[in-house]
Amino acid sequence: MKEVLNIIQLSEKLLIAVKMQENTFIYEQKLSELTLDELQKQLVNDDDKKVFWINCYNAFFQLLAKRNELVKKSIFKSKLITIANTKFSLDNIEHGILRKYRWKLSFGYLPNIFASKIIKSLAVSKLDFRIHFALNCGAKSCPPIAFYTLEKIDNQLQMAMISFLESETFVDYENKKITTSKLIYWYQGDFGGRTKILTLLKQVLNLKEKEYKLLFSKYSWETQLENYSS
Repeated sequence: MKEVLNIIQLSEKLLIAVKMQENTFIYEQKLSELTLDELQKQLVNDDDKKVFWINCYNAFFQLLAKRNELVKKSIFKSKLITIANTKFSLDNIEHGILRKYRWKLSFGYLPNIFASKIIKSLAVSKLDFRIHFALNCGAKSCPPIAFYTLEKIDNQLQMAMISFLESETFVDYENKKITTSKLIYWYQGDFGGRTKILTLLKQVLNLKEKEYKLLFSKYSWETQLENYSS
């Protein structure tokens, strides 16, 4: 009888191996040899999907960046990741699966009508904007990499959001201005628009005044690999 492989734990082990700079071949092989049926049967709900795909994204970005010795835009578009005998790109994982096939360049407002059936079948049922505080694309301004587990995923995403917003947001109390990461600007539709972004920032930062102008800071694309939160 074939042993049932826990693929969520497999994603965790892969990311840990990447951090520890251990050989990841066995984990990559097991991921590649999965079937789509196994993937869909084990990734039943959105929490399952978020844990698995966030860990895979962060692990494979580090692996691909090091193997290519340079972070290029093509690293996101190229289908260099094999999971369940299917080729995925980092963009497939982020914008297709975790963002429920949103168009990459639409500020989060438009769906990608060209998303494949496989992507649609694997995607979350509801976009959770907190994933933006969990994905690391190797830039200095990216959130750090954490190790997500099924038992703690909601709390971990909440803490990642709070930590990122507190560290990347500046409040000008005198002039009533809030400046936060450009990351939020690029995906403002995921957050529900500027009004809801302001509401979120005021909640996280415990701001009482109602009127604030929302601004966005410059994003540093300087390469910074191995940026782990713990």
